[in-house]
Amino acid sequence: MKGLELIKQAFALKEVERVPWVPFVGVHGGHLTGVDAISYLKSADEVVKGVSRSVEEYQPDGVPVVFDLQIEAEILGCELKWASNNPPAVVSHPLANGKTIADLKLPKITDGRIPVAVDATKALREKYPDLALYGLITGPFTLALHLLGTDIFMKLFEAPDEVNEVMEFCTQVGIKMSEYLLDAGCDIIAVVDPMTSQIDPMTFETFVSPYCTSIFDYVREREKLSSFFVCGHAQQNIEAMCDCKPDNVSIDENIPLDFVKDIALDKGISFGGNMKLTVVLLMGDEDDSRRDALECLDLGGKKGFILAPGCDLPMETPVANLKAVTELVFDPYKQDVVRAMDKKAVEIGQVELKDYSTKKTVVEVITLDSGSCAPCQYMVNAVKVAAGKFDDGQVDWFEHSIKNEEGLKYMAALGVKNIPTICIDGKVAFVSQIPPEKELVKAIQESIDSK
Repeated sequence: MKGLELIKQAFALKEVERVPWVPFVGVHGGHLTGVDAISYLKSADEVVKGVSRSVEEYQPDGVPVVFDLQIEAEILGCELKWASNNPPAVVSHPLANGKTIADLKLPKITDGRIPVAVDATKALREKYPDLALYGLITGPFTLALHLLGTDIFMKLFEAPDEVNEVMEFCTQVGIKMSEYLLDAGCDIIAVVDPMTSQIDPMTFETFVSPYCTSIFDYVREREKLSSFFVCGHAQQNIEAMCDCKPDNVSIDENIPLDFVKDIALDKGISFGGNMKLTVVLLMGDEDDSRRDALECLDLGGKKGFILAPGCDLPMETPVANLKAVTELVFDPYKQDVVRAMDKKAVEIGQVELKDYSTKKTVVEVITLDSGSCAPCQYMVNAVKVAAGKFDDGQVDWFEHSIKNEEGLKYMAALGVKNIPTICIDGKVAFVSQIPPEKELVKAIQESIDSK
């Protein structure tokens, strides 16, 4: 069965002959063709080359065309910091720097890098008529945070009408982007809203649900499919996500797959995920990748499940690891072989922690990578700002990215279970939610006072 039809069956909660496989190829496509992330994300031709190579190597049933949550933000006036091995990061927020919603206009199809996504979609649609193409848009809450900055968390309570106005605008941006991508040939619109992991269910239902529901309603009116992507420790919001009525929800390793499966299927919605991006796909070997994929396949089952990594693939993810997953997906015999093998523990070794007994307070942020993960970026920025409130010599702060082995060691040694997390003097302080500046400053001061 062709990939698109297989995914349609899974989205419709029909029993499938095999689980569909959707590697989230973002700038990893540039790695496959030998170009950096900047060149890749600015060229439709490079995107087509990269996705095409991923199709040859990984035999996917579906792929995202462009995985970049900064396209809309850039058009709306956010400054970007570009990197050679990650999508760019937002570093300025127009609605926090004097502009108002009245100053912003809905993006036109010719604006910014929209033509890159649209032209790449058209070319891939023609080249691969049976491949499910995912058109990714920035979720309204994440886009609102790009526009407002972290002030949005204070405004949720102090200026809710202002937040709602911004959310309504961001929703219209999302609908317009969906229109462009569907017209170009996408089969599935994925609303990627990672910053929703930072809010509680009541806030989600008030400030996110009505707006995301509008986007999914639009996609449904176009007789196409939709998916709601979230990353981070968003377990508390899975039910609210499903109530927005997407056709699919997709999650990362921070959330147990069986937990999502039970809620999603009960709500009549398909689900996807949640292969481990760093410890397995990026830093593990082929055997690790097979074991993790098999665990997901066995947990997910053949009804409503899409096998995928938790988010877009790190650029330098080893090709051999992803090909090992592909082989496993297509070969039931290899699945049985892996099941029969003893699972080995992942050995990450030890790390020497900071000296927390000195007068200086140590603040550590455990992240995926603040250069590529929006929640991680904003949490690191919050720590940087808070640390700057103290005199020199009072506070040291560090980021430990789990994209490298040392970061994984710190994560294990500090007892961190979810990403991103702030630790103060070796103790977990804020888990997966960006604290208000006053609260973070207070926690640091309490640590200083206790010494």
